[in-house]
Amino acid sequence: MRVLVVALSARMLAELAVADGYEVTALDRFGDVDLRAVAAGATAASNDALAALARDADADAVVYGAGLENRPDLVADLSRRLELLGTPPERLAAVRDPWAVAAAARAVGARAPETRRAHELPRAGASGHGPDRWLRKPRHGGGGRGVRRWAGGRLRGNEILQRRVEGLSCSAVAIGDGRRAAVLGLTEQLQRPRSFQWMGNVSPPRLPEAERAELDGRLRAVCGEVAARFGVYGAFGVDAVWDGRHAWVLEVNPRPPAALELFGPGSFEAHVRGARGLGVPTAGAPPATRCAKVKLVLFAHRDVCAPDPAWWPAGLVHDVPHAGETIKRGAPVCTLISASAGPAELAARGARLLAALSEAVGARA
Repeated sequence: MRVLVVALSARMLAELAVADGYEVTALDRFGDVDLRAVAAGATAASNDALAALARDADADAVVYGAGLENRPDLVADLSRRLELLGTPPERLAAVRDPWAVAAAARAVGARAPETRRAHELPRAGASGHGPDRWLRKPRHGGGGRGVRRWAGGRLRGNEILQRRVEGLSCSAVAIGDGRRAAVLGLTEQLQRPRSFQWMGNVSPPRLPEAERAELDGRLRAVCGEVAARFGVYGAFGVDAVWDGRHAWVLEVNPRPPAALELFGPGSFEAHVRGARGLGVPTAGAPPATRCAKVKLVLFAHRDVCAPDPAWWPAGLVHDVPHAGETIKRGAPVCTLISASAGPAELAARGARLLAALSEAVGARA
């Protein structure tokens, strides 16, 4: 089957689809070297432009990834001509609503942080409502971008306020078929220093065995409730914070999450079967086994010019930029994925790579 993948970054989904025997065309913002090695396609600077390109794509079905879950209008546009392998557009608003997700979490014994709209700000000086106890975040955000501590004052119209929960950031990776869900596994979410922005995943979470078992049970129940209540199809993710005793559910990503590739071959096929309502993986069967341990995105500390793709260590580096491409400070450079290295070791290797890249850039300047 010919599948069109449309996402902010399409490399992960394209590779997983090809590994499971699909022919892929990929549209995204980057067009990285390793993406083009497995899939033809094009790039565009906005989600609207990507959806416009998709109208002429030669494919049988379409899968959308990160960046499209907040645009049901574009998902509807994508699905007018092609079979949609994912959660339908008319169900996205509810599953992306923090109050609806909180109700689903509480229905199965998990917790959810108090969330307020822009016109419901806490009173200054009220007990338990200090600015350091709240986060301001985009109403339709993703990956922790734009999340920051609330220092008081008014919010923008597109922001909400959410009570901060201290603990370990984590997620469940699941497959839904519109009625039920199977969890492939749990991950610990890595965040950029001094921010709340996602930068990777570790599987399994680094928790004592008893806590990990409790977290697993809670998030499995949440995933099952989410699939049934909202009608989620295919791969999806549930983000949460574990405080040592309770799972606090933050949001649902009703499309293949970034951690899906930690579960490797078979993941895309499971997504397709779930999206078609044909069932979910059975416990202990592939792809419910990890093929990688850590995924880590490297971000540029300064403006850099990408080297020749052969410069990067083979087998470790993914989302490889094209030679001569300008990468702005703070933008993603590449992704490291390892089945053997721990988070600290992989972070150290990443730091050495970024330092060597800066030296190489300096030498060419």
